[in-house]
Amino acid sequence: MNPLPWPSPLSTVYAAGVQLGAYALERRGPAEREQLLRGCSTNVDNLDAGRWETLLTSAFVVEEPMPLPYALLLVAVLGYAEYAYGAWWTAGVFLLGHASATLLVYGVLRRTAGPPTRRALDVGTSYGFNAVLGALTSALPRGAVRTAARAGLLILGAAPVVKRGRTFTDAGHLAALGVGIGISLAVDCLSAPSRRKIA
Repeated sequence: MNPLPWPSPLSTVYAAGVQLGAYALERRGPAEREQLLRGCSTNVDNLDAGRWETLLTSAFVVEEPMPLPYALLLVAVLGYAEYAYGAWWTAGVFLLGHASATLLVYGVLRRTAGPPTRRALDVGTSYGFNAVLGALTSALPRGAVRTAARAGLLILGAAPVVKRGRTFTDAGHLAALGVGIGISLAVDCLSAPSRRKIA
């Protein structure tokens, strides 16, 4: 019997670090806390100013401590990805999804956003989480189950985008899911049994 993928070192350390950082931020004064968050944010003003390091730092900071159900889900999804594909794969997908979704949103906002949105805080784990979740569909059984899971995730991700009151982060979540599902399709192609013609 295979061991259960719990706890996973990478996912547990990452989630715990983000959560502890959020509690530490809460102990700072409002002005200092705001300054630290804005320094890590991937908003339009920061990226326009060439602060590209925020593509990394923003994935390790949240505005407030994560609710326990979300924190556990984050650990479960990242932990299973690490179990199924390895720590480097999980970290790579997470950071690629986070950065790609951020840059896609930035490309739209820098042409359309007003001053408040250009300065808005944009930090957190959700883009990377969505990318890993989408990529993990490649671990499901091939055929209808895998296809239905991908379609279902895209529908769930698109629902907030088409509603009134949507935010740019809703579009970012959908973009990150798309990146993850694209990775899962690439995994499918690479892992498909080769079809060789019999001479």
